[in-house]
Amino acid sequence: MSFKQKINPKALPQHVAIIMDGNGRWAKGFGKLRIFGHQNGVTAVREALEGCIEIGVPYLTLYAFSSENWNRPKMEINALMELLVDTLAKETKTFLENNIRLNTIGNISDLPQNCQTKLEDTIALTKNNSRCVLTLALSYGSRTEIIDATKSIAKQVAEGKLNVEDINEQTFRDNLYTSEIPDPDLMIRTSGEQRISNYLLYQMAYTEFCFLQKMWPEFTREDLFEAIYNYQQRERRFGKTSEQL
Repeated sequence: MSFKQKINPKALPQHVAIIMDGNGRWAKGFGKLRIFGHQNGVTAVREALEGCIEIGVPYLTLYAFSSENWNRPKMEINALMELLVDTLAKETKTFLENNIRLNTIGNISDLPQNCQTKLEDTIALTKNNSRCVLTLALSYGSRTEIIDATKSIAKQVAEGKLNVEDINEQTFRDNLYTSEIPDPDLMIRTSGEQRISNYLLYQMAYTEFCFLQKMWPEFTREDLFEAIYNYQQRERRFGKTSEQL
């Protein structure tokens, strides 16, 4: 029996977040340049997205390029940006046919202009789609996001639009990049690393983690289904006792 058949459709995570790690190491294992791994990682992205659509997960967020990734060799960064544009051009038709809405979080203005334009165009074309929201975290860092949210709230207070005593968790959430999407229920990271690398730090306070040994280009929808099945075996208490659930 496949893991898909074992999944309870009434207890699906509403939001799955993924750290797509291991592209470079996978390519190195084949004696190839790192970009070879990133190119093959696109297939894994398709597997994850189609898997979410297949079982009905409405939100998928992929850590595509962190703010720290700008420190990588310029040749690799340029190749990644070209790959992003090419992939969006090829997949836009798929997004439209499958009712997928593209979303982004991060400092998109840091990206090359052709990347920004392609992202804006695809976001505009898919803005009314509602089956699944695919969010790409690009030039994203959670600490920067938290600082930006704090600055935004401070500005509202300084302008008299918000009272300090009225600031609460919802206020903070409303000022994050992710204000329009729910917090992740499940986070998956490939490549055997067991850390979250400045990814959705505030949002993942109660997220269930799944760390896989395989590299990202090896990831399949069956891996997604297995992670979701294992997620469903956990008891999510949110500070309560088992008896209170």
